[in-house]
Amino acid sequence: MIKRVLNFILILIVVVTMSAGCDSDRTRSSSTNKPGNSLNEDDNKIKVTTTIFPQYDFVREIAGDKVELSMLLKPGAESHSYEPTPQDIIEIQKSDVFIYVGGESDEWVNEILESMDTSDMKIISLMDCVETVEEEIVEGMEEEHEEEHEEETGEEHQEDSKKEDEEDHHETEEIEYDEHVWTSPQNAIRLVEDITNSLCEIDKTNKEIYKQNSKRYIDKLSDLDQDFQKVVSSGKRKTIVFGDRFPLRYFADAYGLKYYAAFPGCSTETEASAATVAFLIDKVKEEQIPVVFHIELSNEKMADTICEATGAKKGVFQSYHNISKDDFEKGVTLLDMMEENVESLKEALN
Repeated sequence: MIKRVLNFILILIVVVTMSAGCDSDRTRSSSTNKPGNSLNEDDNKIKVTTTIFPQYDFVREIAGDKVELSMLLKPGAESHSYEPTPQDIIEIQKSDVFIYVGGESDEWVNEILESMDTSDMKIISLMDCVETVEEEIVEGMEEEHEEEHEEETGEEHQEDSKKEDEEDHHETEEIEYDEHVWTSPQNAIRLVEDITNSLCEIDKTNKEIYKQNSKRYIDKLSDLDQDFQKVVSSGKRKTIVFGDRFPLRYFADAYGLKYYAAFPGCSTETEASAATVAFLIDKVKEEQIPVVFHIELSNEKMADTICEATGAKKGVFQSYHNISKDDFEKGVTLLDMMEENVESLKEALN
């Protein structure tokens, strides 16, 4: 915890020292990006920075090569443990459009944005674009346990405990909302619409191109939504099991699916207790679940254990947090992964 705070302070120092230079660059750029000035095509492109893959891919589909697009999270990296580097902050500072998720995992964003001039920046939080739901703990699921890293002794510990009890008495526990709003195709459509409107507002030159691309993309998302509905309506069961985290609450809610998993979506835990694994094994046997899922970039160990004990098949179900470096370089899209999920779900429900 202390290490993260120190890193954050260092990053803020970098931001402050770079602000004058970045602001002057922005001023020079905005003063020269006017009709009649001699600039190459790249100089006229708006700069869009995204935190993770879903919004990166949305913009890629909507804007194509009409924007300068970047993603802060490196392909193959774990999104929940991401910490911004000084270079990442500079990328944000230079952006015309900055798109992030929101929620607990992006708490660093607000402090970073407060430290810089964002008057000329369009900022989009995905969680502000759709109706959010609370993260839930379903039967058999483990809650995340925060480890205490500070050692306390004697009177100091008693005093701290007393203060904590008083605070607990007077304060209501803060609600944690599920951040994975993009996992439902229906939500993805709303996100694409909002991002498209923002791009059209800030870059009127390419407005019609953005609208046309967006319409084609939304049509494809709508088709996938219909595909998922058909798979669920024709399935023999409505239950799915994950030997992993479950970052697909919005997806499950959209199609009326029941689910069991080891941890909620935003958990950083990877090792479940023996009781949790036993519960999932019993559930797979009891309901004769044919496929046990893990999410992308997982270590798959828990899913392996459950499959070995039950004879179920192991499968991957994409939550689109991120993709591998190889897939990123191949140009794999969120639509590609959704199409894979249609087939994976069909197998799991039959």
